[in-house]
Amino acid sequence: MGQTVPPPGEAVDVLTAHIGEPTSIQLLSDRRGSRAWKLQGPRGAVALKANDPDSDNAHDKATEMAQEDDHLLRLTAAGALVPDYRLDAGVFGGGRWLAVKWIDGAPLWRALALARGPEGDRASVRPWLLGIARTWAEHLARMHTAGWTHADVQPTNTLVTGDGRAAVIDYALACGPNSLPRLPYRGALTHTTAPEIAAVILTTPADIHVQAQPAADIWSLGASLFWSWTGHRPVAYDDATDRLEKLSAIAKGTTTALPDVRPWPFAAFEDAITACLAPDPAARPTAKELTTAW
Repeated sequence: MGQTVPPPGEAVDVLTAHIGEPTSIQLLSDRRGSRAWKLQGPRGAVALKANDPDSDNAHDKATEMAQEDDHLLRLTAAGALVPDYRLDAGVFGGGRWLAVKWIDGAPLWRALALARGPEGDRASVRPWLLGIARTWAEHLARMHTAGWTHADVQPTNTLVTGDGRAAVIDYALACGPNSLPRLPYRGALTHTTAPEIAAVILTTPADIHVQAQPAADIWSLGASLFWSWTGHRPVAYDDATDRLEKLSAIAKGTTTALPDVRPWPFAAFEDAITACLAPDPAARPTAKELTTAW
């Protein structure tokens, strides 16, 4: 199969029962101590993740893999995830692996490439954008109703399927309704970190868990749509700026005015995004409210 970094054999053996003997194995990513593959078989495809056993943070990544598996089981039991999303999980010589249903879709940033230019201002694009935003909010609403926060809402963790729906992935950092032992949550992608999360990170030690609330997901949703539609992050800072300085800028709660950077006017879309980016968490719409706003 020409795979330079093969997936754990223990995982492949188990997943063969789900998809048949793999006909192709594609390494999707290999960074920061984690790896991901797509395994295709005659009965379907799966996404497989495992920690890199040779990385400096192999133990933490294995723990994170186990944490995500726990989250998937609990979210499924709470009705926030469809039962067939999580497929299986286990251990191998170098740590842990986790397999989920393969979702055919493009990451949000790539999917919105056309919409970022003036040629995106067309009748067919407007309902498509609203549909992506609405189905994304619907998924978050199910999580929030169950007492969970995704806590890692960002363009990379959102896929746009062929029928114009948003599919949310990666639940490793999710914050649930109880205080089970877990890796401390200290924010996720800097550019989509809500101001209130940034403020707590800046004023607490690195080993203190920050319990993300649903309103933080809403800010991250607005930030992701803002960024992927305009090509500009909602809070302006230099790429070379230190992360703590970026978080300090975000914590102020001031964002770039959307009309200053939008590729074309779209009032219904803009108004909801702007509402999501309210600096006061209490002033933001809920995910359920957004399902009817878009």
